[in-house]
Amino acid sequence: MTKKNRRHPLRDAIADRQAVQVTPDTAQTRSSAYQLAFTDSEFMLREELRPVRLQLELLKPQMMLDEEGIRSTIVLFGGARIPSPENKASARTETLADLSRFYDETREFSRLMTLKSMESDGTEDVIVTGGGPGVMEAGNLGALDAGGRSVGLNIVLPFEQAPNEYVTPELCFNFHYFAIRKMHFLMRAKAICVFPGGFGTMDELFESLTLIQTGRMEPLPFLLFGTDFWKKIINWDALADAGTISAEDLDLFRFVETAEEAMAEIAKWETGPARQKVPGR
Repeated sequence: MTKKNRRHPLRDAIADRQAVQVTPDTAQTRSSAYQLAFTDSEFMLREELRPVRLQLELLKPQMMLDEEGIRSTIVLFGGARIPSPENKASARTETLADLSRFYDETREFSRLMTLKSMESDGTEDVIVTGGGPGVMEAGNLGALDAGGRSVGLNIVLPFEQAPNEYVTPELCFNFHYFAIRKMHFLMRAKAICVFPGGFGTMDELFESLTLIQTGRMEPLPFLLFGTDFWKKIINWDALADAGTISAEDLDLFRFVETAEEAMAEIAKWETGPARQKVPGR
């Protein structure tokens, strides 16, 4: 915060943070008790401070996205293990190698959507990914191909991870809490595109669908790339036949194969208000 945009005459926290850095070195000033609470990392990491950390993790990306003018996003979910076509020889399975075509489809869809976004001021329909490799990397790369910005929502994992190099640096965030990360995926979403993936992709797919199914989220274009993959992995009709979902729930999403097809589906998709009741219940 600069002096120009301060809204009160009181001394600000930045000045006090700077002042304590030149405090005389005594037994008292070296004590952790003396540290300003908001600069004391050990205090902030205490178990009792979890509610504060949750709030901070919600606020920081929200405020920075607002400052960058990001008004709406196009969400891309998909597998971190899907290689680019030039690297498909290193894929662990033949199926994974075949799925490499979706790397290119993701990249092209992201490029086309970013070009559309930039026809205005580049603040609507901004691509957001999980910031990692595979489909996520392709999404951020496609936005860069178009000369636009994209968001990356990374999560701290024990075996990874740096963000992929194509995320716009000032729109690259890191999360401790999966739940808060999921909120940020959906809070500005205008469309959700799901590419082949594993447990994480399934989690994101079904949580998003559940929010729409139960009326907790307004319906929006919801596209599953790769008909054969998704119909082999999930027997959607069996769920409806069993009555565990309704036949109307199958209309909440559509299958597409290509970037161009996805763009056309989004353009013609008719949205409405959130459901007031769940069909079949």
